[in-house]
Amino acid sequence: MSATRTSASESSFGEVLLGLRTAAGLSQAGLALASGMSVRALRELERGRASAPQERSTELLADALALAGEARESFLSLARQGRRRSTRTAKGAALRGLPAVSGLVGRQQELQQLSLEAEAGGAVVIAGPPGIGKTSLAVAAANELLSSFPDGCLALDLRGVDDRPLSPAAALEQMLASLDVSPGRMPVTLEERSSLFRKVLRDRRVLVLLDNAFNEGQVRPLLTMSEGCLTVVTCRRVLAGLESARWVLLDTLTQDGAVELVAAVAGEQVVREEPEAVRELVALCGNLPLAVRMVCTRLAVGRDRRSVAALVGELRDERRLLDSLSMGDEDLRTAFSTSYQALSPRARSVFRRLAVVPGVHFDDDLAAVATGVPMAEVGLVLDELVEMSLLTITTESVRFQFHDLIRIFARERRLEEEPREVRDQLRDAFTTHVLDQASAAGGLFFPDVREVPRDCPFRSYEEAAEWLDREASNWLAAQREAAELGRHRQVLDFAVAIHCYAIGREQKHRWNEVFELGLQAARALRDRRGEAEMLNLLGATQHRCTDEQELALTTLREAVAVAEEIGHRRIVMSAKSSIGLVLSHLGKHAEALEHITFAYERSGEFGYFQHRVWTSLGLGVCLLAAGRFADALEQFASTLDQTKQNRDQTNQETLHRMMALLLTLMGDCLSALGRWEEAADSYLGARTTIGALQMSYRTEAELAFSEGVARRHIGEVEQARACLVFALGKLDALGNRGQREMAEAELALLPS
Repeated sequence: MSATRTSASESSFGEVLLGLRTAAGLSQAGLALASGMSVRALRELERGRASAPQERSTELLADALALAGEARESFLSLARQGRRRSTRTAKGAALRGLPAVSGLVGRQQELQQLSLEAEAGGAVVIAGPPGIGKTSLAVAAANELLSSFPDGCLALDLRGVDDRPLSPAAALEQMLASLDVSPGRMPVTLEERSSLFRKVLRDRRVLVLLDNAFNEGQVRPLLTMSEGCLTVVTCRRVLAGLESARWVLLDTLTQDGAVELVAAVAGEQVVREEPEAVRELVALCGNLPLAVRMVCTRLAVGRDRRSVAALVGELRDERRLLDSLSMGDEDLRTAFSTSYQALSPRARSVFRRLAVVPGVHFDDDLAAVATGVPMAEVGLVLDELVEMSLLTITTESVRFQFHDLIRIFARERRLEEEPREVRDQLRDAFTTHVLDQASAAGGLFFPDVREVPRDCPFRSYEEAAEWLDREASNWLAAQREAAELGRHRQVLDFAVAIHCYAIGREQKHRWNEVFELGLQAARALRDRRGEAEMLNLLGATQHRCTDEQELALTTLREAVAVAEEIGHRRIVMSAKSSIGLVLSHLGKHAEALEHITFAYERSGEFGYFQHRVWTSLGLGVCLLAAGRFADALEQFASTLDQTKQNRDQTNQETLHRMMALLLTLMGDCLSALGRWEEAADSYLGARTTIGALQMSYRTEAELAFSEGVARRHIGEVEQARACLVFALGKLDALGNRGQREMAEAELALLPS
């Protein structure tokens, strides 16, 4: 490629652009923001150092400048002339050496990031796993940025995933030849070639694309070191060792972006006709661009022109999924395999053994247990997997995660390469470890546990709660695994150990499955007490978590029957208390009060925080639902006093949770009685109590809303406004439209 300068005539577009921008009263930054182009690209255009932009960018500029009619057509025509002149004079400006790629879809944010990075020159690394769309993004970015590099573009496939990647010396020989360095002038050594490459580009503005890089050692000699040049590198590795480089780490497409890709490849009609099936299709593909393209090509040109739903049905079988994701000579399994084979032997072992982790993500501790690698050593191996983009790091605390399709590939490797006895040993160790940890954490939330035992793996209630929330997908899957293996005692013991943690967190986790598995285990063991306990917990869960009230009644009545049969008075009392709450929810108030009173009168012998406080509170709830507001208020106030008197019998977590709930319910009674000032104070007390806990039967947003309503009634306008605005902010984050509309309606009632 020859080093051809832009001629003076090519600056005419830049002069026109400068004049139009000035007339519109826009700064370069303002026009950049309005058009999506970078400030650097605009600056180079206006100075005549860059040719006219590509057609799409010109259209965006015309929109940003509000050009219409003849003025717009003249502007677009001038840009077309500039591009034609650029093509004639800069013969190396065409992309070379890269495969043709389809149009880029769903990557506008990443394109904009690359445009911003281009302003600083130097090197930008686009990194990500196989099939994520690194090359497509690089080629699209090159097209967008070409106008800023009038001396052209050099592009080279470094063959980083081949058995024999292109050597740096061979890569430099090809690029120097493109820069018109004759064979006779071609240096022999790598150092001399790298030096000449940088010298030739010193005064030029060239975009260099290095696709499919192997490692830092391959790329480093190919960097231009010129302020006027930009090097874009694509690689499965992160190339963290490249000094002064910047990174664009590609994630999968959003669901909307993946659906947009389906429309682009298979046609918009497919999306219109089967929208739900299309969403499931892209989910099965893990929103991975290459996978989505492959299945969409089958839809568009397949022999049977099958429906999306039919294809989804085929892809649901995990054993066939990777087989289905192929197109021509490309298939995902091969793409994953090249990265896998490039790992060190130990990293390959860790990669396939990590497939035993069932949850969404995991930390170093779980990785060590799953793989049998010591905790002190596993971190370095995980880093290697992250470097190869076979794992990603997610969340602020360091957590590791497989892409769904890479996890399937890891499971295949585990089944094919790990001996059966090793697989079983590590699976059993992982399942036992997770359930033991979860049981220890859950045990801290029993109301009679006042402090953390010395042998507990957690140092505080907060640490235990954080672990249980963070590892929920792992402990639930571990319980499932234990059930499938017939380890019934372990399954039942876990359900018992964790049930107190569920209180106040009913909507967080799938408690119905936890207790259903526990019930099945108890029946397999013929443990009648365990069966009654699980029926009681499952019925309460059906009432509070899944709103299956009739099913809850059936389950709880069965719990009573089994408990009466074995003479277990505590479970009878507890189940009847829950039956009372279900009947109250169904509007059967007289029958509800009969059951809850039965439980309340018998609960005193079973410990205050274990049962008495709950039946006392339940009696108040049934009175409140029956419209007996004064009686309910008296019941809640009495319970609050008793709770304070017995505060030394439990831990702070249980105490604060109960006090927050009682204050909330007292606020409801006071509101119903029109005692608004007391209601506002009661809601504020509940908010203050749960502020540190961040959990309650009612969200902080709901409490703020209730307090705001109460303060409006007593004329505390600004305090009411503050509460309602706070509630709106929280409800926005939760996406709760119904409650948001209620909060907006309350705000509208306040004087401005």
